[in-house]
Amino acid sequence: MINVFQPSLGEEEAQAVGRVFASNWVGRGKLTDDFEQAFAGHCGVARGHIRSVSCATEGLFQAMTLLGIGSGDEVVLPTLSFVGAGNAVASSGARPVFCDVDYRTLNATAETIAARLTPRTRAVVVLHYGGVPCDLAPIMDLLAAAGIALIEDSACSVASTYRGRACGTWGEVGVWSFDAMKILVTGDGGMLYCRRPEDSERLERLLYLGMEQTSGFAQRNKDRWWQFEVKEFGRRAIMNDIASAIGLEQLRKLPGFVARRRAVHDMYDRELGDLAWLALPPALPADATSSYYFYWVQTTASLRDRLARHLRSQEIYTTFRYYPLHQVSGYGSDIRLPAAEAAAETTLCLPIHQALSDDDVARVVAAIRALDA
Repeated sequence: MINVFQPSLGEEEAQAVGRVFASNWVGRGKLTDDFEQAFAGHCGVARGHIRSVSCATEGLFQAMTLLGIGSGDEVVLPTLSFVGAGNAVASSGARPVFCDVDYRTLNATAETIAARLTPRTRAVVVLHYGGVPCDLAPIMDLLAAAGIALIEDSACSVASTYRGRACGTWGEVGVWSFDAMKILVTGDGGMLYCRRPEDSERLERLLYLGMEQTSGFAQRNKDRWWQFEVKEFGRRAIMNDIASAIGLEQLRKLPGFVARRRAVHDMYDRELGDLAWLALPPALPADATSSYYFYWVQTTASLRDRLARHLRSQEIYTTFRYYPLHQVSGYGSDIRLPAAEAAAETTLCLPIHQALSDDDVARVVAAIRALDA
């Protein structure tokens, strides 16, 4: 089976984990600090703005807490988002308000967001679909004028930039994902960016149960080093040195991963561009760089489903991300969002990852071209 997503883990990661085992310290420690420092450098921000977390979804939950979002508030987010984003809003007590997307880019726009703003809107979550940045400038202008916070879901965008600046570092809070299907993987885990250093300091406490002065090493001047204080309640959502050891090795390999994914993207463009029945992803804007997390094609609804079944019969796995959240009954939405609904019926994500060989890509292309469309 050719997978849609697949990590690339090697001997370097295995040796790094072995060194953690040999140290006899597998919890959060120096390697996690090193990973946070290295990731901050990757994003071009000061170390104090970055914190590691157990997963990106937990990061979105924490964002709601940091921004004081709760009962009576509304948070706008694109309906084509991971369910974790919707759950983070709903669990805070706020109302998730879903907006439409551009049919071709599948990103929210300033126009689709503006259509859903109300006096109760406290924040907007944007997802950079497939690693391609939203057009952030008009979105930020819109939100700044209304005093609304921006949260960036950069789970797909570990190496994406907009106007020379890392996606995830434009808003009040940004999150990245390192789960098993992402580009840089640690098994599970993620990073958070906080624009304000005081939020980052608070986040450090919230990620460990709200505890202050928890370490004996920080209490050498006290006789009772086991004492601690809790001023607000948090969850335990820290990363550990096993994951961080993997993450450091993956971060070193990230430029090569992205280069290979771009090569796969370009091969699809060259080999499928003449098919009149298949629309390829739109061209990347000149002021953006992509992580090439998704490669999506669009056709008619009946052909999309037939293509997916045909490829699966050839042991080529495909999918559609993300199922429209406004159509999930638990969120209680009855709005119609025509572009997202159309995209959900006509869009298919093809395999794209750095482990794909040229022969694998040729096999996918041949199978698509063999479909009697």
